[in-house]
Amino acid sequence: MNDQSARKPKLQQDALLPQNSKRSLPIALLRAREALMGHFRPMLAEHDMTEQQWRVIRVLVETDTVDASEMAERAFILAPSLTRIIRSLEERGIISKHKDENDGRRVLLQITAAGLAIVKEVAPESRLIYDRLEKRFGREKIEHLLDMLDEVATFNEVK
Repeated sequence: MNDQSARKPKLQQDALLPQNSKRSLPIALLRAREALMGHFRPMLAEHDMTEQQWRVIRVLVETDTVDASEMAERAFILAPSLTRIIRSLEERGIISKHKDENDGRRVLLQITAAGLAIVKEVAPESRLIYDRLEKRFGREKIEHLLDMLDEVATFNEVK
């Protein structure tokens, strides 16, 4: 036994804690995210778009109009960051914002024609990435993974 291993305290292994960090769920999810985003980041960079900006645009394409607090929740962006992202996208003419007529405190967001044009421009490149994923893993596995991730995402919900 060398000096380092003699000094290193032994931790009792809990049955639920993996001995190898590759089997740690949070680390595995981060590794998978980085592996996927490594394919999407160059595409987004070509269109002068950050990941967070793209998430905002994706949500707007799906919902048409959404208020800023719902956007923060749906795009998983903290409110202070979202404020900067909204300002940037609005300055570029990609989204518009206006006050809710019924509640002046609510800021409503919409995608503009210029924003939709960017989506149409990015869509074929994005589709190629998804096609490669599907070819590598198969649609069934991807659908199963998405279902499992949706289930994991409910972990904080009270049952």
